[in-house]
Amino acid sequence: MATPVKMPQLGESVTEGTITRWLKAEGDEVELDEPLAEVDTDKVNAELPSPLAGKIEKLLVSEGTIVDVGTEIALVAADGDESAAAEAPARENVADESPTEEFPAAGTEAQPAEDDETQRVVAESRSGGNGSSNGRAVESAETLRLTRSSPVVRRIAAEHDVDIREIPGTGTGGRVTKKDIEGFIEEREPAPAGLREEREAFGPPEEPEAPPERAPVHEGDRVVALTPIRRAIANRMSLSKRESPHAWTMVEADVSGLVALREQEKAAFTEREGVRFTYLPFIARAVVEGLKETPVLNSVWDRDRIVLRKRINIGIAVDLDDALIVPVIPDADELNITGLARRIDEAVRKARNRQLSPDDVSGGTFTVNNPGALGSVVSTPIINHPQAAILSAEAIVKRPVVVNDAIAIRSMMNLEVSFDHRILDGGAALRFLNAVKRRLEDYGSDSELS
Repeated sequence: MATPVKMPQLGESVTEGTITRWLKAEGDEVELDEPLAEVDTDKVNAELPSPLAGKIEKLLVSEGTIVDVGTEIALVAADGDESAAAEAPARENVADESPTEEFPAAGTEAQPAEDDETQRVVAESRSGGNGSSNGRAVESAETLRLTRSSPVVRRIAAEHDVDIREIPGTGTGGRVTKKDIEGFIEEREPAPAGLREEREAFGPPEEPEAPPERAPVHEGDRVVALTPIRRAIANRMSLSKRESPHAWTMVEADVSGLVALREQEKAAFTEREGVRFTYLPFIARAVVEGLKETPVLNSVWDRDRIVLRKRINIGIAVDLDDALIVPVIPDADELNITGLARRIDEAVRKARNRQLSPDDVSGGTFTVNNPGALGSVVSTPIINHPQAAILSAEAIVKRPVVVNDAIAIRSMMNLEVSFDHRILDGGAALRFLNAVKRRLEDYGSDSELS
């Protein structure tokens, strides 16, 4: 018997993926861990390895299909499985017959076994009911719809004296589901006395807002379908704003010494390490030290408690032109400036080449956003749910500032943090920001890269 291959969870919080390309065809042999398909999720593009060796018996979904995690996508007959070979002719013999419960038609859901009454009605409707009138055929169709509900639905209908034919079914073929009948009963039956009094005092509950109408498309407009990653970003950002009460605060840092240090060391560092020498490793290092001082920012909200994370795994937001992805630097507190520079360069390069693995985007505890690389000077980032906070580092801009009661031209950078106000308050957020600011301002041309 063939073994189903299911869509795995390719990363933390991933719930679906798109089969972008099958790498094997039906009838092909496949080895254990040999790639079966290319899968695109909201976080990564990855090859799906086969969980067993054998022969591809059937591909259950077509290329371009979005499937949920856990969905069966292929059938593989394992090596040495004689039952699969014996089963194949049997399937060929029934290929031209009407679909059955055991072998339903392609693209349809398997239906529950029909009882005797259903079978009788189906037979009558197909044969015309032995010369019955059109009225009889209509009656048979209504009876069929009634009997094609499950025993649970029929029991609920009997208990509440409900005629199933009055309920518009949302199941396959117009079947009335348990959700359908429960919703019908809830709307039909009177509310309890206490609820009736509340409705009389305050009026009926507000009706849920209808979904917004689609934007009109005019001549010359271009409609772009959502990619899986764009849709996932939309869903996650909406979830974050809906679930986490956002608050925001900002400080400015004088990073003139850091600018001097980078200019002094940039060429030698790049030649020695083979990676670009940016400000991000310094920012990440300062964030790590700030999280050690204010660990509440390295946490998550968990219903009736707050979970403080021991590990400090820093996510670095990377712009991909058409999307944003956040590879994670695990245990960033164990790395010095050079180590962070290497890891950040590797993560950014893999992200832009679409080579991130599920492990590369999992386990983040705090996120650093770097809009300053694109010239931003002020922003209000959205928290990477379910984390407690996110920091934005803005562009470094030369500005006249007051230093020792004199005007001086200094390199200034704004630092903002958005935080979940359920977890922490403005005081903790500012203590964290000031810790980051203090470390960035401590760098000078004589500082060591540690």
